[in-house]
Amino acid sequence: MTYDIAIIGGGIVGAATFYKLQKKNPGLRMVLIEKMDQLADHQTGHNSGVIHSGLYYKPGSLKARNCIQGRHELVAFAKQYGIKHDVCGKVVVATDPVELPNLEKIFKTGLENKIEGIEKITADQVREHEPHVKSIGGIWVPCTGIIDFRGATEKMAELALAMQPESRMQLGEEVLGIEKGEETSTVVTTKNKYTARYLVFCAGLQADRLAKKDGVKLKEKVVGFRGDYYELTDAAKHKVRNLIYPVPNPDFPFLGVHFTRMTDGEVECGPNAVFTFKREGYGKTDFSLTDSWDALTYGGTWKLFFKNMSFGINEYRRAFSKKLFLKTLQRMIPSLMMEDIKPGRAGVRALLLSQDGDTRDDFRIEYHGRSIHVLNAPSPAATASLAIGGFIAEEAEKQFNLK
Repeated sequence: MTYDIAIIGGGIVGAATFYKLQKKNPGLRMVLIEKMDQLADHQTGHNSGVIHSGLYYKPGSLKARNCIQGRHELVAFAKQYGIKHDVCGKVVVATDPVELPNLEKIFKTGLENKIEGIEKITADQVREHEPHVKSIGGIWVPCTGIIDFRGATEKMAELALAMQPESRMQLGEEVLGIEKGEETSTVVTTKNKYTARYLVFCAGLQADRLAKKDGVKLKEKVVGFRGDYYELTDAAKHKVRNLIYPVPNPDFPFLGVHFTRMTDGEVECGPNAVFTFKREGYGKTDFSLTDSWDALTYGGTWKLFFKNMSFGINEYRRAFSKKLFLKTLQRMIPSLMMEDIKPGRAGVRALLLSQDGDTRDDFRIEYHGRSIHVLNAPSPAATASLAIGGFIAEEAEKQFNLK
């Protein structure tokens, strides 16, 4: 069979794209190809499970627009299809006077992005939301929430497949190459070949490699950063009601260690951010020669290291020291003790790193012949997934002249 569209990548962005494309074009035959044996098995299934508000992103950017639109769509989707979620709100708290200017800046960004209901609150008001937090004030963000992203991903794919009986989902098949023809392309996997008129790549941690297989001349590389989590023990869970975030350091490209109540009732603390020697490695000592060589022979990686040397060293020390991790958590909840936290899971984030070592690139979607590539979709991509999928569906209609 020749498919109309093949979508490569079964994370939440790939599944949302499949769902939105099929919904917009119910007569077209599509195939979703994922190398793992289940959907959402890498970034989507290993993140914090947070429905982001859009508080931090530059007004007018793809991240800001898609996060806010995507959040509304995701919450409506979760309500309609019974996906576990809770729009519980979060506090962003300052614990040191030096953080106040950046707290103010974030608040202004939130107002510009029209984040519903945000307000600056005092230390006493912070304690009304989170009684165990010690702060000098913060921001209340009522529209932030938590969700089961795996469940949402599976439901999106299920709905897409139900719309067109000839569409397919192929799991456990890694894409090895792309063979280009005049009218179609053939996707070669570890098990089969799939011919399609058009291709959409939502490959996350492998986005740069698959782009190159498709002939895209890409200067940047994807570099992975592992994030380790701890969990609160049953005896300590009462110290966190919902979501507690620090004021992010503007000099560091991550949001910082935070507390998240998950949809299953567990409370996670994390993640930190350390360079990983394996793109899909979740253990502290996981190693891939190919991934390490790719990252460490790229100039952008070293520029990032040198720009963030002190932060990077501290993150690495904390990755291997429960005591240092606890110390970071105690900045917001001083009453936490060593016996209150236990090692949890880990995730890996894919960042398309520029040649000058900048990680702050916006979402990046590019076109190449009969293909669309999602080249950069870090957080808040899971929250924004339905908006990203909708954007790709509209662009595909124009780029591919779909009928």
